Amino acid sequence: MAKLQITLKRSLIGRPEDQRLTVRTLGLKKIQQSVIHNDTPGIRGMVQKVSHLVEVKEIEA
Repeated sequence: MAKLQITLKRSLIGRPEDQRLTVRTLGLKKIQQSVIHNDTPGIRGMVQKVSHLVEVKEIEA
């Protein structure tokens, strides 16, 4: 199964609470922090919601 490396690139200051919660649910707390998740529709939906704050790379597992 493919994996996604998700990196927080922009600050959460001044962002709506739902975007903050989405980033936190992805496991990101600090700028430049990266996490790896399986490529599932749920994760893709969360990434799409905060796409302006994160950078995504696809990793072949």
